[in-house]
Amino acid sequence: MTDTASADTASTPFPHRAPEVRPQDDLQRHVNGGWLKTAEIPADLDAYGSFLELRDKSEADVRAILEEAAAGTTGDAEGAELADAADAEETAAIRARIGDFYAAFMDAEAAERRGLDPIADMLAELQAVATPAELVRLSASWQRFGVDGLFAAGALRDAGDPARMLWHVMQDGLGLPDESYYRDESFAEILTQYREHLGRLLALSGVRDAEQAAADVVALETEIASHHWDRVTTRDAQKRYNLRSREEAVEAMPLLAEALDGWGLDAEKTAELVLAQPDVLDAMQTALTEQPLAHWKLWLRAQLLRWAAPLLHSAMVEEHFSFYAQVLSGAQQLKERWKRGVALTNAHLGEDVARLYVARHYPAESKVAMDELIDALVAAYRRSISTLEWMGEETRQKALEKLGTFRPMVGRPERWIDYGDVAVEPDDVVGNVRRAAAAEWDRDAAKIVDGPDPDEWHMTPQTVNAYYHPMENVICFPAAILQPPFFDPQRPMAANFGAIGAVIGHEIGHGFDDQGSRYGADGSLTDWWTEGDREAFEQRTAALVEQYSALSPSAAPEHTVNGELTLGENIGDLGGLGIAHQAYRLWREELADAERAAQEGRRLVAGAEAVPEPADGEESRIADQLFFFSWAQAWRNLTRPERAVTLISIDPHSPAEIRANQVPKNLDAFHEAFGTTAGDGMHLPAEERVAIW
Repeated sequence: MTDTASADTASTPFPHRAPEVRPQDDLQRHVNGGWLKTAEIPADLDAYGSFLELRDKSEADVRAILEEAAAGTTGDAEGAELADAADAEETAAIRARIGDFYAAFMDAEAAERRGLDPIADMLAELQAVATPAELVRLSASWQRFGVDGLFAAGALRDAGDPARMLWHVMQDGLGLPDESYYRDESFAEILTQYREHLGRLLALSGVRDAEQAAADVVALETEIASHHWDRVTTRDAQKRYNLRSREEAVEAMPLLAEALDGWGLDAEKTAELVLAQPDVLDAMQTALTEQPLAHWKLWLRAQLLRWAAPLLHSAMVEEHFSFYAQVLSGAQQLKERWKRGVALTNAHLGEDVARLYVARHYPAESKVAMDELIDALVAAYRRSISTLEWMGEETRQKALEKLGTFRPMVGRPERWIDYGDVAVEPDDVVGNVRRAAAAEWDRDAAKIVDGPDPDEWHMTPQTVNAYYHPMENVICFPAAILQPPFFDPQRPMAANFGAIGAVIGHEIGHGFDDQGSRYGADGSLTDWWTEGDREAFEQRTAALVEQYSALSPSAAPEHTVNGELTLGENIGDLGGLGIAHQAYRLWREELADAERAAQEGRRLVAGAEAVPEPADGEESRIADQLFFFSWAQAWRNLTRPERAVTLISIDPHSPAEIRANQVPKNLDAFHEAFGTTAGDGMHLPAEERVAIW
């Protein structure tokens, strides 16, 4: 088992360095070599590293909150919690709601006793289906509870006019991660194991001749998959934006009218729709009318069981785990029940939990420091864009205009979701999930009439992650990521810029990546580039595609990175780290507070013990080495081979070890900091380095 992220303190900033590995040859193994030699992936996980260590911490913090709520106690922070609540009654209601939700899931004995009873009414509804129209309507109605359907659907901003919300319809209907799993010979064994898993799952629900039933479901999903767009095509924002009237959409797929009814959408909410993959609708209409209804009912039964299995008795839980965690991801052990309970409560009452979490674990000074970092990153991007030699003046002014509209969200939302209408019972886990999911569905659908909520968060504060939203022009950094090894106010700011600063730069960079650059300052999908500037941009990104397409993760050496699929994230990484380095230099230059400047100098001198070549106290070189060490430390990671293969197929991010090394290779500042020469493992000739921002 690994040590935790809490070990990365200011006094021992890089405790896992491997001096026998030169940073000039392998930066990530130099910084993380000790950890890589001794670390083990926990049996219930498919990967482990800096992000997962912080997620463990967040998970444990939330567990304490939920167990206290379930027990009716308040813990040590009673006086500080929920200072923003209207009154004690609201505080008590929040505690009761999350406590009962968590307690209902934690009652394992009740789950064994009830068997399939919690979904008996849904199975009866399915049994009564007599036509394709009824099946489509029922499937859509179940989507309100979280059951996957024929299509993924929801209210999203209109890319043509981000000031309004429209209902979006996207391809779905598969039990495997991607359409390639049904056609690519390299996934043949996984497809076989999936069919076997479905057979066991259907048998547990009482289906006779379950093996044949599973084969029928797989055949049907294979037909669906044959019409899906691949992931690279689906990334294209312009191809995904297909505005249609309700009449046009229903003409393409008459049975879509049944889905709209099942989703609970009236004519006002569906006067216009966005069809992400419009040609898929016609194919689904044909499949629904030509394939046997009995097969479709088995397919929908499988969808229901996949959703319900983690909430039911142990045989269902373990069967679901055996395929989706063991086969697809390589996990060796089912997560402890409390971990699953934390995840479920976070998923359905996340901002209720967050109100207690931020009171305990998000100090006010963190936002002050983050605001300073964000300001420095934006200033560095502004300076970079203003001096780009490959960008013309017309595009440059629009890029600067867009940069000026970026809106940061840090730590926690300004306003919280109100879950007051969600009825939670301490002995009804499936009912609690259904009611919470339906309330969220209705809240989402209401935006079509009410309009977008500019203050809405798409992650909870207890989530270890960050995001950029192109139509909102928002960069978001939840409270849980604002901790070591990403952020620590006690260490040199050079280290903070190399870790959380690069994350900030990455998210800003998404506004200018191959897809984000297609959205204007107002969030609309519009072409604001001149033809020549777009061509110059794409020449640089093509070189990045070529670089990454030649790389393979150590956990799956026979699989290469999909440079096109990962292009947006690779641009984000490259711009994020490069601009973060410029931002640190700019921050040092413009730091007006003499004492703070001296403090940074003292911390750098102290940090010289952590770098391989202190360079006789040269602060700038020490700072640069600490900067790049912090970047590599943030991406320490181990991944199981099974999960690595899955991620190569579906994940738009490059593997962590590749991110750690490949991005610095492209930066002149890295080669200057470590004095790389031809023959070094990290050396990349200057003419092959890609510079975009």
